[in-house]
Amino acid sequence: MDNLPPPAEELVLLDRELARLDAHRARLLARRAWLLGVLQPPAAAPFAPWSPPPARAAGRPGQGPGAQHVLLTLGAVLVAIAALAFTVVSWGALGIGGRSVVLAAVTAAALGAPAPLLRRGLGATAEAVAGLGLALTVLDAYALYAVGLRGVDGTAYAAGAAAVLAAGWAGYGWLFRELRLPWPAALFVAQLPLPLAALAADAPPVAVGWALLGTAALDGALALRVSAVLRWFAGSAGAMAGAGALLTALTESWSTGPRTATAVAAEALLLVAGGVAVVAAGRAPRVAVAVSGAGALALVAGLGGLVRPSGAGAWVVVGYLLCAAPLLAVVRVHRAPAPVRRGVLGAAAVTAGLAVLLVLPGLGLSLVARGAVLTEVWRAGTPSVSLVWPGGVIPVVLLLAAAGAGWLGRRLRLPWLVAVAVACGAAGLFVLPTALALPVAAVLAVQVAVVTAVFAAARPGPYPWSAGRRSGWALEACGVLGAAAVSVAALDGRVATFAVFAVLGGACAAGAARPVPAVLAVGYATGLLVALGRLLERDWHVCALLVLLVPAAVAVRPPRVSRVAVEAAAGAAGALAVLLALTAGRPAWLALVLALAGVVCAGAAVRPERRRAGYAAGALLLAATWVRLAASGVAVPEAYTLPVTLPALVVGWLRMRRDPQASSWAAYGPGLAATLLPSLAAAWGDAHWLRPLLLGAAALAVTLAGGRLRLQAPLLLGGAVLVLVALHELAPYVVQVAGVLPRWLPPALAGLLLLAVGATYEKRLRDARWVREALGRLR
Repeated sequence: MDNLPPPAEELVLLDRELARLDAHRARLLARRAWLLGVLQPPAAAPFAPWSPPPARAAGRPGQGPGAQHVLLTLGAVLVAIAALAFTVVSWGALGIGGRSVVLAAVTAAALGAPAPLLRRGLGATAEAVAGLGLALTVLDAYALYAVGLRGVDGTAYAAGAAAVLAAGWAGYGWLFRELRLPWPAALFVAQLPLPLAALAADAPPVAVGWALLGTAALDGALALRVSAVLRWFAGSAGAMAGAGALLTALTESWSTGPRTATAVAAEALLLVAGGVAVVAAGRAPRVAVAVSGAGALALVAGLGGLVRPSGAGAWVVVGYLLCAAPLLAVVRVHRAPAPVRRGVLGAAAVTAGLAVLLVLPGLGLSLVARGAVLTEVWRAGTPSVSLVWPGGVIPVVLLLAAAGAGWLGRRLRLPWLVAVAVACGAAGLFVLPTALALPVAAVLAVQVAVVTAVFAAARPGPYPWSAGRRSGWALEACGVLGAAAVSVAALDGRVATFAVFAVLGGACAAGAARPVPAVLAVGYATGLLVALGRLLERDWHVCALLVLLVPAAVAVRPPRVSRVAVEAAAGAAGALAVLLALTAGRPAWLALVLALAGVVCAGAAVRPERRRAGYAAGALLLAATWVRLAASGVAVPEAYTLPVTLPALVVGWLRMRRDPQASSWAAYGPGLAATLLPSLAAAWGDAHWLRPLLLGAAALAVTLAGGRLRLQAPLLLGGAVLVLVALHELAPYVVQVAGVLPRWLPPALAGLLLLAVGATYEKRLRDARWVREALGRLR
């Protein structure tokens, strides 16, 4: 019969046995990897610098391999720190030989320690010690320079040391394939030799860019041969080095004049870097779009710099835009991977977008400059048609961008790209006659035709020029801007104003199926009526009557399409009529316009779907009444409030008849409050007796009617006003009596009142509940 050990001892034995099996498995995996590398050809097998660490058995806290790993790690780190401290503190007491021996011994111990640690399955400890050893090699390189190579150029020595360290760390990682740290560290240090060597040789910035490009090429070649984790490190390092090379080349290309040796070298660097990036993008599917796009942009920058003429000024933008045109041919290269084609086309789009953004400020300033016409409408002889930025560049850039976007959008069947092409083309054609210095009539005719075509293109339909529903909004925005610009320019002449407003108004009315053209059609109709009034030499307040014809026409014959937009625009026209009436400074004329506007709204409210226009009609008619009363010098507030109260009470009575369960507050509350509250405010400031007497009588009648009809609103409103009027009348006597009474009496009375309420609290509470229930039974 076998004697089993205690559970704790048995668990320790099992943990040790599992650790031994893990170590043996790690050795077998390493041997298997080596045999695979020997049997397979080097070109066919991707290089894997390390393999994933084997699974380890979990132990209890403080027992087994976990605690052992912690102890070993702490011991190795402490020994290394002690060695470093001894070396630093005792450095002056040691000779050159002693220093070398100490550093060599510490470094050799740190670099050799991972071997036994890996055999025991202590991968984490081996990684920590190996990292310490790699750091010591950097200290060794610096010590070698500080001791015996002071006369050597520091930058040149750093370049050579970085190359040696990169090679040594790579060999170390090849020797210990289970370690993860050496290979990324070697890859990081390998970024330094070529740029540092160029700096050590006092090379120009372009040469440093070439060195960075060579480093990026080496990183890219390495990324194609290593495992996934190292591929990420190599790709990131290559991207950073390539970006540095491109920025250096761009800076040198733009900071020097064209045709200089430095500029040519920088542009050659851009061309080579762009070509390498586009070709290499096909081997990296995950980042192909970004890499190919950056490479294509570099090709455009390099080619544009080579063909850039000296003294061209703003026309340089056109040169770079033309250099991006060959990139569109990539859509025909079917052998190229799809991500590469997307990246190249994206680079072409970015180039065109940057060119358009550069000319947009000039275009915007030229459109804003036309606003000067508003200060001298129908006075100047010739509208302003000049451009602020170099005029010829703007239409050329916009038309080239439109041609490229249109061709690509049709090839790729992208409606939004076709819409962008139409917008750019419309903008280019809009400013083209101005850039060509055509006569004013020709400029206005071309611009009106362009705006009309843009609105036609925005209309959805089966036509080839239709841009689709979503893109139509962008085109309509362009049409609105163009219409505003040409309309402002046309205000310099009477004939131009009527011609442009009529043509654009008709074009917008033809496209009134969409809200934006419908609103513009109403706006142009309003503008034509105002222009007609001014042509007849009528004042602005007389033009208000003409403007009211627009909402009246919409109210009489509402449109079948875009009804909400058209009626909103008609309402804006009515508001404009009111503003024009205000310019007269005559309240009677303003009252007339308000009354006519109220009649128009009342006519619109006849339709069942526009019942809410009745509120606007009532408000306008009431405002007209008040303005007319003010113009007549009436200062009695009841003259203003009674025209509101009486119709409101009639409406409330009709509502109560139709719906007996309706609340009296909704039916009679607004009407009663419209007169009682302003009259109460006037009565409190009135020293005479007539107004309080009449108001009190009216409040008493309202209160009695509320009690008789069991209506809450009249009862409470009338009663509250009646009490306040009574207090107003009794206030002088109360003040007089209060002045006669001794000062101790009011506090005493207040105290007695509180005592009485407290003693009869339950009864008062029942009374309050009864009052609340009684009021609740009223409507």
